[in-house]
Amino acid sequence: MFVNAELGLGQWVVVFALSSAVLVLAGTRLARAGDAIATETGLGGLLVGMVLVAAATSLPEIVTDVSAALAGSPSLAVGDLFGSSMANMAILAVVDLSARRRVWPAVELGHASVAAIAMALTSLAVLGIVTRPDLRIGWVGLDTIAIALLYVAAVAWIRRSRRAGRTEAEAGVADIPMPGGWGESVSDRRNLRADLLRFSVAALVILGSAPVVAISGKGIAEAAGLSATFVGAAMLAIVTSLPELVSSLAAARMGAHDLAVGNLFGSNAVNMAILVVVDAAYTPGPLLAAVTGAAEIAAGVGAILLMTLALAAIVYGAETRIGRLEPDAVLLLLVYLGTLVAVWATSSAAVAG
Repeated sequence: MFVNAELGLGQWVVVFALSSAVLVLAGTRLARAGDAIATETGLGGLLVGMVLVAAATSLPEIVTDVSAALAGSPSLAVGDLFGSSMANMAILAVVDLSARRRVWPAVELGHASVAAIAMALTSLAVLGIVTRPDLRIGWVGLDTIAIALLYVAAVAWIRRSRRAGRTEAEAGVADIPMPGGWGESVSDRRNLRADLLRFSVAALVILGSAPVVAISGKGIAEAAGLSATFVGAAMLAIVTSLPELVSSLAAARMGAHDLAVGNLFGSNAVNMAILVVVDAAYTPGPLLAAVTGAAEIAAGVGAILLMTLALAAIVYGAETRIGRLEPDAVLLLLVYLGTLVAVWATSSAAVAG
């Protein structure tokens, strides 16, 4: 069901490219529908970005990595989640560079809390790989369960305290009109129903295409002699992060800076919460204990490093463009490329060994 050993590298690449195109299209439609639903229900920008849009744009990761776990490739799944968190920070830099006005100084300081949560959850995941504790409920590790519970607690905390710190109005950004609540007219209710239908259709397409992406990714790794972690951290991560890129760019162009940034940091936190779902799909035992390579640790540490740099840029909030370039955004992109090289180097060493 999962891998046809008769396919060659070129055929796996074609399957990967076609299924990835379908996944990206469906993920983009899903993200847009999720954003519209959030607007029509009158929720706030930071919370919407952190929870609803982040969960919507993370659906490709959920389905792809569950499929990888079912295919018996825990390194591919974990590598994709860490790699997606890395890619999201590169997307944050692209969003800042592409905007006419600086994005980072214009967002709430509450995003610092979301970033810190994502960094803490990622650190716990890396710690689980390093220590490999044999604590489980059934075959699911207590480490991934704890990460998921901490994510839920963090969302509740952010919801209570999201008005603390700098608001968009205090940062000099005009308020974005938001609806007052659930459908205020027949037209509003029809729009909401239509968006819910679009969301559901896109989700079904993702459910069908994401397993093919995971299967072909594993086939490429095996046919080319590459590490599954590098394929996950580079190829799969970039594909499954494209919905975040599209939705965050669209939000920034609309002036919804909190939605754009909250989506990316929120997606990184969601990526770690997803681990418990992937762990449940990997029946041989605890997921993180099955991931033993240095490449996975390098990807996790790289994600934490990138989030640290992005967090520092947001807290500092300086206007320091040099022409069209923003030094801290450029630095973030360079560090992202450096972390990919580090993951490739450690994975290649492992394969050669």
